[in-house]
Amino acid sequence: MYRFFRFLPISLLLIHVAIKLIDTHQSLLVDLFLYNAIWMAAIIAITQAPLSNDPVAIATASLAIGFWGIGSLINSISDFQALAPESSFIAQLNYVIFYPLLLAAIPRALTRGRKLNPIELLDSFIFALGISAIATALFLSRVFPDSIVSVKDQFFALLFPIFDLILVTVALISLVTHKVQRRALTLFLGVTVFGLFDLLYLWLTVNNKYIFGQLIDDGWLLGIVILALTFSSAQTKSDSDISIHPVFIALSIFISPTLLALSALKPGIFSIYILIPTIATLFLAFIRMTIVIRQAKTLGEEKVLARTDELTGLPNRRRLVAELATFSKTEGALLLLDLNEFKPVNDNYGHEIGDQILQQVSQRFSRSLPTGSVLARLGGDEFGVLINGSYEQTLEAAYALQATLSYPFVIKGVPITIGVSIGLAHNDGESNLLERADAAMYEAKRNGEGVVTSSLAKGV
Repeated sequence: MYRFFRFLPISLLLIHVAIKLIDTHQSLLVDLFLYNAIWMAAIIAITQAPLSNDPVAIATASLAIGFWGIGSLINSISDFQALAPESSFIAQLNYVIFYPLLLAAIPRALTRGRKLNPIELLDSFIFALGISAIATALFLSRVFPDSIVSVKDQFFALLFPIFDLILVTVALISLVTHKVQRRALTLFLGVTVFGLFDLLYLWLTVNNKYIFGQLIDDGWLLGIVILALTFSSAQTKSDSDISIHPVFIALSIFISPTLLALSALKPGIFSIYILIPTIATLFLAFIRMTIVIRQAKTLGEEKVLARTDELTGLPNRRRLVAELATFSKTEGALLLLDLNEFKPVNDNYGHEIGDQILQQVSQRFSRSLPTGSVLARLGGDEFGVLINGSYEQTLEAAYALQATLSYPFVIKGVPITIGVSIGLAHNDGESNLLERADAAMYEAKRNGEGVVTSSLAKGV
């Protein structure tokens, strides 16, 4: 069944081409029903793709062809039945939406397993709108004689080839990056065929030679059918990552206010339709900036949380170890503290009371330390402190920390007394500061001396 749906679009296209070669006259059955059945079959083929394909690529490619197909359906109906004047503009807008969606699908078609990133989608729209705005502004009046088509038709007819150029460029970069893989090659071929027939349509329109129902109309379908074959094939794992370079995004954003400023300084220099992509680019750029700021804030909060003890709000072991890396050239000491008689508190009063004791211990330690010290909870009932200062100053701070636990804690009217064993390792340039402080702390705990320095622990 999968193979049937995959090759259904190309089969319908071959039937349509064969009929048009035999009979070039317009037909409701051939030019409306059969023609539009081909892009519908292409969407069905893509949605039946193997599960190995990136789901976002499948969704965006299907939507892209769907929007293009709606535009095609409207234009096809208008050739057989009179529609409202706005229908042509609606069809053109659907054609426009096709391009950014396909631009977002191309990288994911070749790199499986990437998470959906709204920035990536916004970049596709910003890049496409920005480049199309400057290209339209520079070449609009030179390409189209005013006597042929309206300014609105000029704008859209030129906009599509510009989008095609962007798609072909991105597809070509993908092809080179993925070392001419089969999937990348068919993707590039589909985008190129579609773009070439857009250029042919542009040339015919400029020369007033385009007629609905010609064989040229099958050129767009050929490109779409090739794209459907690409997206419906099994996708292999790839480590390559294709994305639009930030420089091009910045250039696209810079273009919009420049064009708006030129339009304000010299009215009439550009078509009024140039305001659509420029304003849209600025609006999307504002949304992108908002998302980036929010993501940066969230990332900052997550980074802080990753280095913070949840119970006490103090830095955790990871933060203390990170601080040690920059502490090697600082005069000071590392203190490791282990609470005495804390386990009986948990056993006799429960972990809720134990947690309250740890919170109050952290508050007492924080108040007794000099400014600039780093107090961290290492886990359980262990704490670590980095203190700047001479040997005498750090030793004095260690005894001050011991003194903070000399009077009991009162929890729910119950006095609870605990002590602390402190190991001090003065920073003398050696790299084993943590090991020396740990050895001193265990010596203090074993002998019940309260505070032991690493030099004394070594001499024992």
